[in-house]
Amino acid sequence: MQQQTQILTLADIKILVDAFYDRIGTDELLAPIFNERIQDKWPIHLEKMYRFWQTVLLDEHTYFGSPFAPHAQLPVSHEHFATWLALFNKTVDELFTGLKAEEAKWRAAKMAELFEAKITHARTNPFNIL
Repeated sequence: MQQQTQILTLADIKILVDAFYDRIGTDELLAPIFNERIQDKWPIHLEKMYRFWQTVLLDEHTYFGSPFAPHAQLPVSHEHFATWLALFNKTVDELFTGLKAEEAKWRAAKMAELFEAKITHARTNPFNIL
């Protein structure tokens, strides 16, 4: 196992994102959903995730977009979000330490909570546009 370090650079973000999505790719619940949506565009998706987390954690504004839109119609439930968050936290905890590591987990939890709420709202209020 790699020695824990702080999240300080884009290289650190890439380590986090790559390790996390390696886990996603072998998870029996999440892998089918991700693979069906992303298909052969994994390099594009990973680049987008590098930029997203670089913007969020390092305050280097390289991501421009709406992160919720691609997730709005996913066939997911609370179990999917809980699994996603558990895998993310496990990845962070194994690889990183420090304030940015804690911030990454906090932000991931808030994002999962928000996305789950918005998806649930859209399903129960089909005439509301998010």
